[in-house]
Amino acid sequence: MVLKLISAATAKSGTVILWEGVACTVKSSDHSKTGKHGHTKCRMEVVGIFDNKKRIGVIPGDEKLEVPLVEKKKAQVLGVSGDKVSVMDLESFETLELSFAEELRNQIEEGKQVEYWDIEGEKLIMRIL
Repeated sequence: MVLKLISAATAKSGTVILWEGVACTVKSSDHSKTGKHGHTKCRMEVVGIFDNKKRIGVIPGDEKLEVPLVEKKKAQVLGVSGDKVSVMDLESFETLELSFAEELRNQIEEGKQVEYWDIEGEKLIMRIL
Protein backbone atom coordinates (compact mmCIF):
# COMPACT_ATOMS: atom_id res chain seq x y z
CA MET A 1 0.00 0.00 0.00
CA VAL A 2 1.44 3.35 -1.05
CA LEU A 3 0.63 6.17 1.32
CA LYS A 4 1.28 9.14 -0.96
CA LEU A 5 3.11 10.54 -3.96
CA ILE A 6 5.71 13.31 -3.87
CA SER A 7 7.51 15.08 -6.69
CA ALA A 8 11.18 14.28 -7.22
CA ALA A 9 12.11 17.94 -6.60
CA THR A 10 10.68 17.82 -3.05
CA ALA A 11 12.37 14.54 -1.98
CA LYS A 12 14.87 15.47 0.73
CA SER A 13 17.74 13.49 2.19
CA GLY A 14 16.42 10.78 4.54
CA THR A 15 13.06 10.37 2.77
CA VAL A 16 11.98 6.77 2.12
CA ILE A 17 10.76 6.27 -1.47
CA LEU A 18 10.17 3.42 -3.90
CA TRP A 19 12.89 3.56 -6.57
CA GLU A 20 12.16 1.12 -9.41
CA GLY A 21 9.95 -0.84 -6.99
CA VAL A 22 12.60 -1.08 -4.25
CA ALA A 23 12.29 0.69 -0.88
CA CYS A 24 15.19 3.16 -0.69
CA THR A 25 16.40 6.06 1.44
CA VAL A 26 17.36 9.28 -0.38
CA LYS A 27 21.01 10.14 0.35
CA SER A 28 21.31 13.21 -1.89
CA SER A 29 19.27 15.08 -4.46
CA ASP A 30 20.71 17.78 -6.76
CA HIS A 31 18.44 19.97 -8.89
CA SER A 32 19.34 21.74 -12.14
CA LYS A 33 17.20 23.86 -14.45
CA THR A 34 18.04 23.27 -18.08
CA GLY A 35 17.83 26.21 -20.49
CA LYS A 36 15.16 28.75 -21.33
CA HIS A 37 12.25 26.33 -21.76
CA GLY A 38 13.78 23.34 -20.02
CA HIS A 39 12.45 21.65 -16.97
CA THR A 40 14.14 20.91 -13.67
CA LYS A 41 16.13 17.68 -13.60
CA CYS A 42 16.97 15.87 -10.36
CA ARG A 43 20.06 13.74 -9.94
CA MET A 44 19.21 11.43 -7.07
CA GLU A 45 21.41 9.08 -5.09
CA VAL A 46 19.46 6.48 -3.11
CA VAL A 47 20.41 3.42 -1.06
CA GLY A 48 18.22 0.32 -0.81
CA ILE A 49 17.00 -0.34 2.73
CA PHE A 50 16.93 -4.14 2.39
CA ASP A 51 19.80 -4.77 -0.07
CA ASN A 52 22.04 -1.78 0.83
CA LYS A 53 22.77 -1.12 -2.89
CA LYS A 54 23.52 2.40 -4.09
CA ARG A 55 21.44 3.61 -7.03
CA ILE A 56 21.94 6.84 -8.98
CA GLY A 57 19.59 8.29 -11.56
CA VAL A 58 18.46 11.48 -13.28
CA ILE A 59 14.72 12.08 -13.44
CA PRO A 60 12.45 15.05 -14.24
CA GLY A 61 11.77 17.26 -11.20
CA ASP A 62 8.01 16.95 -11.59
CA GLU A 63 8.04 13.13 -11.75
CA LYS A 64 5.99 11.56 -8.97
CA LEU A 65 7.72 9.18 -6.56
CA GLU A 66 5.85 6.72 -4.37
CA VAL A 67 6.33 6.96 -0.61
CA PRO A 68 5.66 3.60 1.07
CA LEU A 69 4.08 3.19 4.49
CA VAL A 70 6.88 2.53 7.01
CA GLU A 71 5.71 0.87 10.21
CA LYS A 72 8.24 1.01 13.04
CA LYS A 73 7.68 -1.70 15.63
CA LYS A 74 9.43 -2.97 18.74
CA ALA A 75 10.38 -6.58 19.48
CA GLN A 76 12.43 -8.62 21.92
CA VAL A 77 15.22 -10.92 20.71
CA LEU A 78 14.55 -14.59 21.49
CA GLY A 79 17.57 -16.08 19.72
CA VAL A 80 20.23 -15.50 17.06
CA SER A 81 21.19 -18.08 14.44
CA GLY A 82 23.54 -17.06 11.62
CA ASP A 83 22.09 -14.13 9.68
CA LYS A 84 18.56 -14.46 11.09
CA VAL A 85 17.16 -13.36 14.44
CA SER A 86 14.09 -14.82 16.12
CA VAL A 87 12.09 -12.02 17.77
CA MET A 88 8.75 -11.57 19.52
CA ASP A 89 6.71 -8.49 18.61
CA LEU A 90 5.96 -6.57 21.81
CA GLU A 91 2.43 -5.58 20.71
CA SER A 92 1.03 -8.69 19.02
CA PHE A 93 3.36 -11.26 20.71
CA GLU A 94 3.90 -12.78 17.27
CA THR A 95 7.21 -14.63 16.73
CA LEU A 96 9.14 -13.57 13.59
CA GLU A 97 12.39 -14.55 11.85
CA LEU A 98 14.04 -11.30 10.72
CA SER A 99 17.19 -10.19 8.93
CA PHE A 100 19.28 -7.37 10.32
CA ALA A 101 21.69 -4.68 9.16
CA GLU A 102 25.29 -5.97 9.11
CA GLU A 103 26.55 -3.26 11.47
CA LEU A 104 24.26 -4.64 14.21
CA ARG A 105 25.79 -8.16 14.12
CA ASN A 106 27.90 -7.77 17.30
CA GLN A 107 25.20 -5.90 19.25
CA ILE A 108 22.23 -8.27 18.88
CA GLU A 109 21.87 -10.52 21.93
CA GLU A 110 19.13 -12.61 23.49
CA GLY A 111 16.79 -10.54 25.67
CA LYS A 112 17.55 -7.15 24.08
CA GLN A 113 14.83 -5.01 22.55
CA VAL A 114 15.08 -3.98 18.89
CA GLU A 115 13.21 -1.75 16.49
CA TYR A 116 12.20 -3.31 13.19
CA TRP A 117 10.66 -1.70 10.14
CA ASP A 118 7.84 -3.21 8.12
CA ILE A 119 7.82 -1.72 4.60
CA GLU A 120 5.40 -3.18 2.09
CA GLY A 121 5.46 -6.53 3.92
CA GLU A 122 9.29 -6.76 4.11
CA LYS A 123 10.76 -6.59 7.60
CA LEU A 124 14.27 -5.67 8.80
CA ILE A 125 15.81 -4.94 12.20
CA MET A 126 17.05 -1.36 12.06
CA ARG A 127 18.42 -0.59 15.56
CA ILE A 128 18.94 -1.81 19.10
CA LEU A 129 16.90 -0.03 21.79
